[in-house]
Amino acid sequence: MGHKVAVFDISVIRALWETRVKKHKAWQKKEAERLEKSALEKIKEEWNFVAECRRKGIPQAAYCKNGFVDTSVRLLEKIERNTLARQSSLFKERDKRSSPFVFELSGEQWTELPDSLKEQTHLKEWHISNTLIQIIPTYIELFQAMRILDLPKNQISHLPAEIGRLKNLKELNVSFNHLRSIPPELGDCENLEKLDCSGNLELTELPFELSNLKQVTFVDISANKFASVPICVLRMCNLQWLDISNNSLSDLPQDIDRLEELQTFLLYKNKLSYLPYALLNLKKLTLLVVSGDHLVELPTALCDSSTPLKFVSLMDNPLDNTPCQDGVEVMESERDRQCFDKEFLKAYIEDVKERESVPSYTTKVSFSVQL
Repeated sequence: MGHKVAVFDISVIRALWETRVKKHKAWQKKEAERLEKSALEKIKEEWNFVAECRRKGIPQAAYCKNGFVDTSVRLLEKIERNTLARQSSLFKERDKRSSPFVFELSGEQWTELPDSLKEQTHLKEWHISNTLIQIIPTYIELFQAMRILDLPKNQISHLPAEIGRLKNLKELNVSFNHLRSIPPELGDCENLEKLDCSGNLELTELPFELSNLKQVTFVDISANKFASVPICVLRMCNLQWLDISNNSLSDLPQDIDRLEELQTFLLYKNKLSYLPYALLNLKKLTLLVVSGDHLVELPTALCDSSTPLKFVSLMDNPLDNTPCQDGVEVMESERDRQCFDKEFLKAYIEDVKERESVPSYTTKVSFSVQL
């Protein structure tokens, strides 16, 4: 008796497998559609995108707008180009600062300037930050070639009168220190173009002598205790940028239109209840930022979309001392908070300037995450 051989119709087997393949492909398609609609997949995509941005050193503000992550590849390419350009600029700035005419100092181990500095009167720039230095010595008058005094985030409580003898000084940055007054002799620095006294918290006035500073184009006196716009500022005829935000202003002077060259005016976080019609006479003004919480009257022309002016009214709702889940309050110094707010608004304002129109609303969200 020979072998028994089972004979099957091959078409039956092929049909069986084709049916199975079709069912599997249909399931794959359905699963792909489900994942596409799934919030988890969107979250995964955003996390991967954020991780890629962080790996490439891209700041969060560049890809996160109003709490939403823009995951477009074109945005990433644009951010990368901007980052490379910024890094190139930083390298150039670093090379510039490595010049024998530039002095740099940083770190809390420094409580006073090194003695050897007195002999380096050829220096043109000082960049001193994040130290515990409280006093700028009077021998600063010896540095007649000085162009830039960059002294932010120190403990400086007093500026010497001798600073007025720096006739070639163009930039003075004494932001986030402990100054209570500015020496009137600064008004003798007739070539000064940029003055930053922000974040000192206790400044209430600027000396009238600063009216002599006719070359100044930039003044930042935000985060202090000014009750009015200083008279000397109104006499700076070439002023283009004025930041007097986060003070105690209740009104603006009626002659604010004396600042004919003013382009950017930052007034947010004050107590203004109205804006004067004189603002309409500032023909070169392109950006005005105020806090709208207390405003009850403003010229309607400020909100006219047909004008080149970008009018931004921010609604402030500060949340301070937010408790963590375990009930422990996270406290931060007033200066740190002011510094953070300033950086946030700076990024926002730069974004607004790049837009063709002002957004209808903006929400600032703070997250407190406990790991």
